[in-house]
Amino acid sequence: MASYRDFLARRAQLSTEHGFDPTVMPSHLFDFQRELVEWAVRQGRAALFADCGMGKTPMELAWAENVHRHTGRPVLLLTPLAVGFQIVAEADKFGHNAALSRTGEPTAAITVTNYEQLSKFNPSDYGGVVCDESSAIKSFDGAHRAIVTEFMRRMPYRLLGTATAAPNDYLELGTSSEALGELGYMDMLTKFFVSEQRTATHRAMAFKNGRRQHGSDGVYRFKGHAEQPFWRWVSSWARAIRKPSDYGYDDGRFVLPALDTRTTLVEARRAAEGALFDVPANGLQEEREETRRTLQERCETAAEKVTDADSAVLWCHLNDESSLLAKLVPDAVEVTGSDTPDEKEAKLAAFTRGEIRHLVTKPRIGAWGLNWQHCHRMTYFPSHSYEQYYQAVRRSWRFGQTEPVLVDLITTPGGEATLTNLQRKAAAADAMFDALLQHMNDALQLQRTYTYTDPMEVPPWLSATS
Repeated sequence: MASYRDFLARRAQLSTEHGFDPTVMPSHLFDFQRELVEWAVRQGRAALFADCGMGKTPMELAWAENVHRHTGRPVLLLTPLAVGFQIVAEADKFGHNAALSRTGEPTAAITVTNYEQLSKFNPSDYGGVVCDESSAIKSFDGAHRAIVTEFMRRMPYRLLGTATAAPNDYLELGTSSEALGELGYMDMLTKFFVSEQRTATHRAMAFKNGRRQHGSDGVYRFKGHAEQPFWRWVSSWARAIRKPSDYGYDDGRFVLPALDTRTTLVEARRAAEGALFDVPANGLQEEREETRRTLQERCETAAEKVTDADSAVLWCHLNDESSLLAKLVPDAVEVTGSDTPDEKEAKLAAFTRGEIRHLVTKPRIGAWGLNWQHCHRMTYFPSHSYEQYYQAVRRSWRFGQTEPVLVDLITTPGGEATLTNLQRKAAAADAMFDALLQHMNDALQLQRTYTYTDPMEVPPWLSATS
């Protein structure tokens, strides 16, 4: 019977603790942060899905401090581009020894660098690694993702931190699991999920007209009784939190201000080529054409929206949008993909310090990890990426913001379909996070081991033979 229980335990795929008891717990941590850090240190390899403004940076630094003291070796903290300076500033405020490095050499007890520099670093120099905004890993190309995964594989202590809208796709959970040394992405799918494309109908839909349709390779559902075991497995290596009350604590100062979203529809001044009059775009190709055709009108509207703003961010997606906005908005500073890492960091840091009034950039450049509570105005051209929109808005709409946040969404009649899709994804992400928290809380309440306190009684006939 004991061997069968061992067999079931092995099949459960629950993460075991790889860590140690914390040796230091900073006094500045809130009660819920302290609980999460203590769990992550004892876990050794863990993920924290903490929403924007919940204090991921203090928690990551506290975890890294414990690993450094335990191993006597520095800890490498990886961040998105241009976020490192902010991490170092936070570390200095909280009394941690941290410094930036772009050479591959350890520079402090907590060495901070960006993901793009990771190939310069030797895993044997470090006792642990922290991946800040780890949701970005899933968007890396194959070679870059392999570098991150291989580096982490050789680390005894690993922490992932992300404020993504919700782990609302299983790709992200699989990527996180693999980085921590748990099940790989495909192993996770095989164990807990079944592909809907196993049927002839779905295969036909996936390869309509002989071509694979966009998004057709990600349709999975839970196996018959796999949902509860799946969330139980996730809860063995991850914690998710959106507000302190998710773990039974008082929300206190962690209450978001009002968010005011205004939508402005911009009409094209000229009809599409070959058309007598303008009609709303229908389909992705026409949407893209309309986006290009209304570039001047949309940018002029965005510039007009921020004329009375003390500080504002103008988010865009196209290079032409970026350069035109920078010309239309007085004293605006543009952060572009062609800027060097140092130039990007200098501009973003200056805006963070309030030295720049208006910032023009793309979500993929500046929408991850930066804290801009000093700014409560922004414009945004909607796209089909909910994650980019969420992260862009949450740079300002986060705990610690003292003003209502105003977001001006500027689109076209044809872009209303994009906006509808964005709103649908927002509702789905909220519902998914609610379900995730519920499943994880249920899983945490499961009794995984049994302790028997009654003394064992041996029958007289059995004790007589001993």
